[in-house]
Amino acid sequence: MSDEIKWSDWLDFSETQAQLVPEDSGVYMMHAAMKILFIGGSKNLRNAITEALKSPCTSESKRFRYFVTDSYDDASERIISEYREKHDGKMPKCME
Repeated sequence: MSDEIKWSDWLDFSETQAQLVPEDSGVYMMHAAMKILFIGGSKNLRNAITEALKSPCTSESKRFRYFVTDSYDDASERIISEYREKHDGKMPKCME
C-alpha cells in the first residue's frame, strides 16, 4: 500500500506548519533524528497534528508528513504493520 500513497513533503513540526494541514481525514507520521516517533490516523489531520505539539513524547518531533484518505484507520494500521516488519516487531518510540 505505501507504494501508492501520496505523502506530503516532510514539514517542520511547528504550530505554523500544523495550521496549513487540511482538516481532512488521513494518516500522519512524525520523526526526530531520522527515527519515526509516531504514526497515526485521524478524521481531522490538522487537529491531530496540533494536539501532538502538546504531547510530551511527540512534541520532540522535528518533522512530520501526512496524506489524506477516508480509510485512515485501515491505512494507519497497514503502515504501522509495515513499520513493525522492518523494525523487528517494535513500535515507534511514542507508541510503545
